[in-house]
Amino acid sequence: MSASILFFSTIEVTEQAFYRSTLSYAIVNLKPIVSGHVLVIPTRPVPCLADLRGAAESELTSLMRAPQRVGSVVERVYGASADGAAAEQSVPHVHFHILPRKLSGDKFAGKENDKIYPALGNAADTHLKDDLLEVEPESTRVDAVGRCRMIEEAS
Repeated sequence: MSASILFFSTIEVTEQAFYRSTLSYAIVNLKPIVSGHVLVIPTRPVPCLADLRGAAESELTSLMRAPQRVGSVVERVYGASADGAAAEQSVPHVHFHILPRKLSGDKFAGKENDKIYPALGNAADTHLKDDLLEVEPESTRVDAVGRCRMIEEAS
């Protein structure tokens, strides 16, 4: 494995990476919801989830295996579970959460963006879904400056 420089968006995070494979790496979240909150990131810059559509199977496999490997280490280090009921998984079936957001128009838009973290941590006691406006199904693409923007998917 090469010791190439890793970027998370425009931020150089090579020194922060504690797990690294050819196609993915992990760092500790700078704004953790709980101790041990980590990010698993593709090595290749991928601005939006939709941009993984053409990804090689090996890249997708790496992005699924990395959380298993990192999760087992986090569980040992923190003496806690990163999966299942102890990790507040209320439905015993593997699943992913996708939280649609808007650049403006919801309670957590703009300068309020990071306020979603405590709200997520307290989601069971709040009306988080009421705080986010409904979003029509759309796909994401990358604009000229590399930011994700919402556009309607062509049929």
